[in-house]
Amino acid sequence: MNEQHSTPPDEKPAAAGTTHFGFRDVPVGEKQKLVGEVFSSVAGKYDLMNDLMSLGIHRVWKRYFVSTAQVKRGDRVLDLAGGTGDIALLLRDRVGETGSIVLGDINGEMLRVGRDRMTDKGRVGGFEYVQVNAEKLPFPDASFDLVTIAFGLRNVTDKDAALREMHRVLKVGGQARVLEFSEVTADWFKPVYDFHSFKVLPALGRLFAGDSDSYQYLAESIRKHPPQAELQAMMEAAGFARCRYRNLSGGICAIHTGYRV
Repeated sequence: MNEQHSTPPDEKPAAAGTTHFGFRDVPVGEKQKLVGEVFSSVAGKYDLMNDLMSLGIHRVWKRYFVSTAQVKRGDRVLDLAGGTGDIALLLRDRVGETGSIVLGDINGEMLRVGRDRMTDKGRVGGFEYVQVNAEKLPFPDASFDLVTIAFGLRNVTDKDAALREMHRVLKVGGQARVLEFSEVTADWFKPVYDFHSFKVLPALGRLFAGDSDSYQYLAESIRKHPPQAELQAMMEAAGFARCRYRNLSGGICAIHTGYRV
């Protein structure tokens, strides 16, 4: 399952002092602002965005991601890049009335959409909403039993810092889980996937959301994200133990798991 992957030869690392924003190199200090503009633009149509990117399968991936998480009643959970609350809502029944979930996102507009969505569903108890930067979490050490981040790590400027922070705020024995678009494993499928990502997706974004640029960035950000084996190594370097990953849908996305010991 854990196959070795390498970066395509035509992709070059970002120059010193810069980082990737899709396929563009931008100053490190600007990426957070640019990513924020993207998600402020798509916040109101976040579910549509994920449906277009995954052909609707993201809902199945998220349910599997939550159903296989190490979590029990009474646990305290941090859901980073919580977006409109999909993961937090699925986790709520698992932690029960005595548990709690902190829904964190760097983008205030996304948090507002998530809070309003929960309120509309009548699910208000047991949630906290905190605007946070995953690279500098405002929580004490060993605060959470489970830390999750779904389809958000690739948008973080300093992924290593975010992984170290996730490890820091976990209790001993706690689990971290990352769900993220990844590198497809079947060579025959890669051209089909590329066509959907770079031709179909921006066109659908323009048609349904009036925004093709944001959807173009999101497709590019997937290709610049570390592939499965590299991300596993990054989690190990951040201090996590028993790191593993499981490919879903042929590697379109993958679930990464690590523990604090």
